Amino acid sequence: MSAAIYSLLGFILSFLICSLVTAQLIPRLRAMKMGQKILEIGPVWHAPKEGTPTMGGIAFLFTVALTALVLTPFILQNHSAKTTFALVATLLYCIVNGTIGIVDDLTKLRHKTNEGLTPTQKLILQTTLAAAYLALLRITEILGTELYIPFLGDLHLGFFTYFVLLVYLVGITNCANLTDGIDGLAASVGSVIFVFLMTLSVFRDMLAPALISALLFGCALAFFFFNRHPARIFMGDTGSLFLGSAVAAVPIILGSPLLGIICGIIYVLEGISVILQVLFYKKTKKRLFLMAPIHHHFEKCGWSENKIVLIFSISTALACTLAVLLP
Repeated sequence: MSAAIYSLLGFILSFLICSLVTAQLIPRLRAMKMGQKILEIGPVWHAPKEGTPTMGGIAFLFTVALTALVLTPFILQNHSAKTTFALVATLLYCIVNGTIGIVDDLTKLRHKTNEGLTPTQKLILQTTLAAAYLALLRITEILGTELYIPFLGDLHLGFFTYFVLLVYLVGITNCANLTDGIDGLAASVGSVIFVFLMTLSVFRDMLAPALISALLFGCALAFFFFNRHPARIFMGDTGSLFLGSAVAAVPIILGSPLLGIICGIIYVLEGISVILQVLFYKKTKKRLFLMAPIHHHFEKCGWSENKIVLIFSISTALACTLAVLLP
């Protein structure tokens, strides 16, 4: 089967499975009192959301693992071992990132706070995981020592390439985590990114990134219908770390890591807004934004959650279009 057929099948399966699993998760998480804790420093109008079931990202992990188990034997039978390895290694990388999110979410719930693992703990775990993932790609010769930059071509950076990719993987993953702050935002932005990466991978006839993107597109789109305002369930760090790691990893096996930055421009802006807010406050004792990450700034400017989701999704689509036009 071609990458297009695998992608279509993967999308349909993941959309259906994730829809069913998420629908079943909502009452079960409520019964287990797995409700989101809202920060006191957050927008006051978010207070009614407290208690909404979280850790919905479990549906992503279950869906992707199950669908991959069904499809991988057929892929191994009909495609190269390198293609299969790229698929399995990348999915495992994303699933383990999601598992870090599970630990983080459970820590928050156990302590009845919105603070889970410390930033240092998460950074160590994510850096170790990203380094292992890059090492596996290098050992199997899926990844070389060059980075493709539009207009400049391939830059041969030697070992420094892996340091750049390490920072990139951890950075995009955590920026995606910051984006999950209002109903439907992370799921909608993720859906736009993955449908783009899926389409681009299919046109390049690259099975591994095409199928992974299709699976994630199905999950994100299915979850959006439960997570859109007013949200019935939150994905938690379980889901946002899983989605963010996939947005970062798929462009690497696609051969264009910069795509993760361009397509994930909303993630990047969310991360930059937090950094600037902290630095500006330390320097001046004043806030650069009304609140960071930047989606909260727009909330405080009077934008509704639905408007923010729409504008950020359109901005993502425009960024993806720009990515296609780059040489």
